[in-house]
Amino acid sequence: RSSVRVLCGSNWSLVLQGQWMLEFYAPWCPACQQIEATWESFAKESEQLGITVGKVDVTQEPGLSGRFFVTTLPTIYHANDGVFRRYRGSRTLEDLQGYILERKWEAVEPVAGWKSPSSLMMHGMAGLFHFSGWIRQIHNYLTGTLGVHVWISYAIFILATLLIGLFLGL
Repeated sequence: RSSVRVLCGSNWSLVLQGQWMLEFYAPWCPACQQIEATWESFAKESEQLGITVGKVDVTQEPGLSGRFFVTTLPTIYHANDGVFRRYRGSRTLEDLQGYILERKWEAVEPVAGWKSPSSLMMHGMAGLFHFSGWIRQIHNYLTGTLGVHVWISYAIFILATLLIGLFLGL
């Protein structure tokens, strides 16, 4: 049984309380696969370190990866009572433990308030990521289920974008 807490859109706010290390990964990512055993070992030591270790599958949680503005994989964040810092150190077990034990995170600049995952702006970013996933589902339905040609699907989205723009402009 894994000691790593799996976070999703409904329980991500747990990281706003206490001290966390959070990994954003994708199952297909080779670098993420390399760090998986180390992350599990780190999680097993988490109780002695006084932290909670979590992970987010970006393929399942696009809104959450948008909220944290994840652009590379794996991405690791340290959170302490809602203050977020991006971890950019080595991904060895010793370095991860040292980051916590030696409080190296205190020397790292926190994520700016407006870019914080709990900010209104990043809430909107999460919404955009959800919206893009919804558009992708519609495209897949049109092309896969209904058999519409890809270019016709694109034309439908272009037309919808223009019509919505015209409507909002009025």
